Formats: sequence, C-alpha cells, structure tokens
Amino acid sequence: MKTQHQYDVLIIGSGAAGLTLALNLAERFQVAVLSKSDINQGSTWFAQGGIAAVLDSEDSVEAHVNDTLDAGAGLCHEDSVRFTVENSADAIRWLIDQGVDFTREAEGEDYHLTKEGGHSHRRIIHSADATGQAVHSALSERALSHENIDIYAHHIAVDLVKQPSPKSRKLRCAGAYVYNRPKDRVDLFQAKAVILATGGASKVYLYTSNPDGASGDGIAMAWRAGCRIANMEFNQFHPTCLFHPKAKSFLITEALRGEGAYLRLPNGERFMHRFDEREELAPRDIVARAIDHEMKRLGSDCLYLDISHKPEAFIAEHFPTVKARCMEFGIDISKEWIPVVPAAHYTCGGVVVDHNGQTDLQQLYAIGETSFTGLHGANRMASNSLLECIVYAQAAARHISETINNVADIQTIAPWDASRVTDSDEDVVISHNWDELRRFMWDYVGIVRTRKRLERATHRIKLLQKEIAEYYSNYKVSNDQIELRNLATVAELIIRSAMGRKESRGLHYSLDYPDLSNVAKDTILVPMNFAGQDLIVSTSSK
Repeated sequence: MKTQHQYDVLIIGSGAAGLTLALNLAERFQVAVLSKSDINQGSTWFAQGGIAAVLDSEDSVEAHVNDTLDAGAGLCHEDSVRFTVENSADAIRWLIDQGVDFTREAEGEDYHLTKEGGHSHRRIIHSADATGQAVHSALSERALSHENIDIYAHHIAVDLVKQPSPKSRKLRCAGAYVYNRPKDRVDLFQAKAVILATGGASKVYLYTSNPDGASGDGIAMAWRAGCRIANMEFNQFHPTCLFHPKAKSFLITEALRGEGAYLRLPNGERFMHRFDEREELAPRDIVARAIDHEMKRLGSDCLYLDISHKPEAFIAEHFPTVKARCMEFGIDISKEWIPVVPAAHYTCGGVVVDHNGQTDLQQLYAIGETSFTGLHGANRMASNSLLECIVYAQAAARHISETINNVADIQTIAPWDASRVTDSDEDVVISHNWDELRRFMWDYVGIVRTRKRLERATHRIKLLQKEIAEYYSNYKVSNDQIELRNLATVAELIIRSAMGRKESRGLHYSLDYPDLSNVAKDTILVPMNFAGQDLIVSTSSK
C-alpha cells in the first residue's frame, strides 16, 4: 500500500494551465498531476468562447494591451498585460502544434476570428463554441500518453507541506497531503516544485457558471501556507447563463453577443443603450449590472438573449453547443429568445505571483485562475483567461527547468496522522453549512454591495468558520469537508477585500461608495504567517 509518492514536479489541477505546464516539463522531469474528479471536469472543459490573441495583420499588440487596460478599470498591471499579449501568438501556435483544431474560415486556410465585449478587433480564435473542450481534449490526450506524466484522478489536495530550506532561512514548499478518494485515505506527495493550478472560487456563490470543483482550493491552501492574496473583491459575474430549473450552470457564450445577439426585457424592448454606448458589446461588469438592475426594477426572474434574427445555418455553424443544449430544454434559439441571468463566473484575484508564476513561498507556483498576475485588474476582458493559462504555464515551466536542479533534497516528511479522528455520522452539517455560505455570499456579497450587507456577511462567516474548524478537527476528511473548509476561507478573503475597498471600480460596485477613487490600488491581504518573512527560529534561555 503506497501512501507516499516522490516526483520532481507536483501539479495540483488538471485544466489548461496544469496540463500545459506538465507537457512543457515532462521531457526532462517526472511529473504528477492531481485531478479532483475526472480529468475533463474542470472549468477549461466548459469554456466556450475562445482565446484572445494578436493574430490578424489589422490588429496589434498595442490595441490588445489598451483594450485590456480599459476593461480592467485602472487596476491592470501594464507590464503583466504586455507580457501576456506579446506572448499570445506563440501560445496559440503551441496549442495548434498540440493538435487543437481551431475553426477556420468557410473558404481558405485562415482561422476564423470573432469579436467579444471590450475588444476593438476580431481577435478571438475559437473552436466553434466549445474552445475549452477542444483545448483540453488535445492537451489531456498528450498528457495521458506521456511516459513521464502520472495523472491521479479523484485526488484532492488537503494542505501544502512546508519545511525550512537548507539553503536559506526561509520556508519552502515540499509537497502536499492529498485525499485519495478511491482509497479513502490521505497520501503524501513530495516534490521539489509544487504548482497550484486549481482554478477559481466561483462556487462560493449560489449561482455560478462553474463546475462543482471551483471551490478555491489553491487560493485557500496558499493563504494557509503564508502567501499573499490580492483583489479577491473582483468576482466576475457572467451576464448570460441559461435560466432553467434543470440547466444548473450552463453558460451562454459571450460570442453570441459578439455576433449580433440582442438583450431584451420581457416585453421585447432592448435596454443596453441606456447603460453604455457599446450596448451588448460593453464589458461584462457593465452588462451584468445592467441585467441585474433591470431584473430588480421589474421584479423579473430573468431577461432574454435573442439571436433569432440571424440565419439558422449561421447559428448552427457557429453555436452548435449552445443550440443543442438549449434544445434539450425545449428552446430553439433560431426562433426563440434565450432566458438568461447573471452568475458568478471568474475570480479576478488570487495568489500573488511574479512573471514566472512564483508565489511568496519558495518552490510554490500558482498559474491560471488561481493566481493574481495583474493581467485582469478590476475586470477580466473576455477570452483573456485561457491565454493567461498558457502564457504563464510556459513561463513557469521555463523557470522550473532552469532552477530545479539547484533545489536541495527534501527532508523527511511525516505521514498524515488520522489517529485522533473518527468517522462522521453528521454529514448534514456539511451540506447545511455549504448551502448557507453560498446563499449569504450571493445575497450580501454579490453584484451590488453595501456596507451593511458586508457586515452581515462578516458576522456569518465567522460563525461558520468556527463550526467548520471544529468539524475538521474531529472527523476524518472527505471531499465535501475539504471543499467547504476552502470555500469558507475564500469567502472570508472576498468579504475582507470588499470591506476594504471604499469605491466602486470594475466588478466591485458599492451603493455606499458609488464613485471611482482618484487613486487605483490593489487590495493585498497578508497572512499572519507571511512566507516572505525570514524563518523565525525559537530560542530559550534560563
């Protein structure tokens, strides 16, 4: 019974960022990839729209940079934006080399580029309306067949392992304790480089476009390990998720609006012109707030997206996934309006990293939605997310390749101790707390916020965390328990960040502070055990 595993590199997460990193390292190193569920159940698989990149002669790096800076409402880090955009074309060429089948023009060899909210040019390369699936399928096929990559499905990290580095006075990451769901035990994975690629935290909200696994695991683990977290108040709510009791979390891609779909009130009236001159192509935060405003003003459960004025053949060619999914619920989008509501979609903040994806803790990296690179600012521009995954995964791979041979050997790590815990016969506590947390986050820390709502959320999260900590200390770990603990941590970080921002900017809108501050500052949360500090060695004297 092998409960301890030794690798050169441990990647926690199996989406686009994690698999890109694995494939860029596997020729030289032994790599382990942990997947919480089946390998195709992460957010990448469900991404529809596409990947933004400068691929057309009429487009430019400057235009893409400027569009991103504008969408980010003054909080983007220009060096990070430029770094990402300048590497965008190379990232797309690499994906094509991996076998990603992007959609081409009807005639010719050129790739079809579409346009989405916030973009001044057609620069979104895509695979029909299932780009994430095409990217993930190609990368996972290569990773699964690579002899130096071991993929562990149904394994969820519990916490990171830290130990003093022999070469400095600082702590380093040396691996992670991992819950092995098939065996119902906690295993130890040791590695000289550990990468958090666990995605975002949108499952902290009641309504979300994300799959069930988006519980902020990497962000929560990094915080507990002593890493700084930034800009967690900026939660992007996608304006258009399918509103249907059986649809759960199906996203209606922004590309529909990019190709001319209209937003309508229940009486058929268009309304976006009252909120922004760009109408349906305004950035997501503006569109989401407009829909939220109209729903509350009218007392309506949903609004509508209409692309029925486009030819049926055009809809079938460009949006086959959306068309087929809506037909499952009796909605023919070529003839009928699509009922939509906003839903939590993307976490713009995360673990603070540099251009190599390095966190504050030595040998710990964070990439993709888990990380805070400075690219997104106060609002992520459409289709920059998958691009960030590829660019920063490749940057991290280069840095790990150049430095890992200088990392000292890992010292002995104690196995997981479960000797003082018992099996729980009160799992109803987990489901109740899970539901309560997501409901008050939606009600109090949603699209529009107030000081009073945030104070209520602060009170509730403190009580919940106390209950969760007690439960975690006394009972054997389980998948739901681990995710609930992480969600509670992330919820606290979001609430604290929102409380600290005394303005309305981008995705953070406060009725108490509706104006934009003259000074744009990131919200940086620093844990008590900040890993950037020197290791404090306790001494005693008589």
